Amino acid sequence: MICLGVETSCDETALALVSGGRLLGERIASQEDLHALFGGVVPELASREHLRKASALYEALLQDTGIPSQAVDVVAVARGPGLLGSLLVGLNLAKGLAMGFGAALVGVNHLHAHLMAAGLEREIPFPALGLLISGGHTHLYRMESPASFELLGRTLDDAAGEALDKAAKLVNRPYPGGKCIDVLGKGHAPDTGLFPKPYTANKNLDFSFSGLKTSVAKYVSARPGLRLPVMPQGEVAAGPDLGLFCASINFAVAETLRIKTQRALEAQSGLRALVVAGGVAANSMVRAKMARLAASFGLECIIPRPVLCTDNGAMVAYLGERLALGGYSHGLDLEAVPRGQVVPHDYIRTAFRTDECGHPA
Repeated sequence: MICLGVETSCDETALALVSGGRLLGERIASQEDLHALFGGVVPELASREHLRKASALYEALLQDTGIPSQAVDVVAVARGPGLLGSLLVGLNLAKGLAMGFGAALVGVNHLHAHLMAAGLEREIPFPALGLLISGGHTHLYRMESPASFELLGRTLDDAAGEALDKAAKLVNRPYPGGKCIDVLGKGHAPDTGLFPKPYTANKNLDFSFSGLKTSVAKYVSARPGLRLPVMPQGEVAAGPDLGLFCASINFAVAETLRIKTQRALEAQSGLRALVVAGGVAANSMVRAKMARLAASFGLECIIPRPVLCTDNGAMVAYLGERLALGGYSHGLDLEAVPRGQVVPHDYIRTAFRTDECGHPA
């Protein structure tokens, strides 16, 4: 089976081909430089860029891999959550290609795809606890299979990535800010009590980083010297004050994630692994804390390499293939689901029969 994955949920236009759980090829066009001018993603610009680049990326992907379009058996597309205009570009492309190929269409939950991305590198043992951390979402799941995710805790307002991006913006660092905070904080010891670990004085598994954003804003406002007068175009080394600030905000986010994840691990039984994914899973302090936490519970810690943590087409193609092999698909009435709405489990269940080589029978 050959599955084409289409990802346009935010500001990355990405298409990939996967077969037998193996990545055959991928093409990605990043909009990072464009949105850096505005300090964050501008939805209208993002959707226009997807529209401008998607078709060319598809043609280039086929040329790279030498795979003809008629060989594609399944077209998988990120249907949400995400920016509605961006999602619609990818959804319409996927529907057109599926019609043209006579291929199955599979709508993929973008968040689930992040958590399954590690499957491209190694087998994921189920059941597992999944921690999804990105700019828009911080969620905890019990993962039973590629088709079964139970939401245990969710973002109530601002996500972990949003808190890091906002901190960087306050000191006039470019988007994506989370990466800058991580780099500038390295080599500096955090003040572990400088910023709060938000929404942890409770017993639930939900997340709220709005209080942390407020605390950081007040701290920067009282110390105007932390903010650069002009946003730098390249890397600028951090002095001791900025280094302390970045290391401390990084610690506050990572420690909050550890507290809630440990709480989930203590409440769930029969787990075999901890899976950490999403853009913030590339953060060095988060990776280190999660690895130690998993080890303390005797679990495998599975975190994709950084290139698979950010939005990509490979994760969509991989999960799409797993779902198709399980008999899950959608009709051409598949709808996009914007951020803030629940992505429904509305698959059509059919038997997708394959031969011994994994090709459609």
